Amino acid sequence: MILRILIWNVVDSQTTFDELRESLPELESPSEWVWNAATERFGVIAFGEELPEALGWAQDLIGDDPDVYEEFDVV
Repeated sequence: MILRILIWNVVDSQTTFDELRESLPELESPSEWVWNAATERFGVIAFGEELPEALGWAQDLIGDDPDVYEEFDVV
């Protein structure tokens, strides 16, 4: 299994945390959306061989590629 962590800095994005929270699509468990309002960062922790389709939605709403993209093998 693969674990991916994607994080966007939304301080200069096309959207706000409120807009993100209002329209977050569901992710298949155990993947989860994460955010830190104090640092104005939003992201996802995604498990599985493929990235969730919902990431395209988030990227379009934010208007940029993730600032952090990490990929790990889960053993």
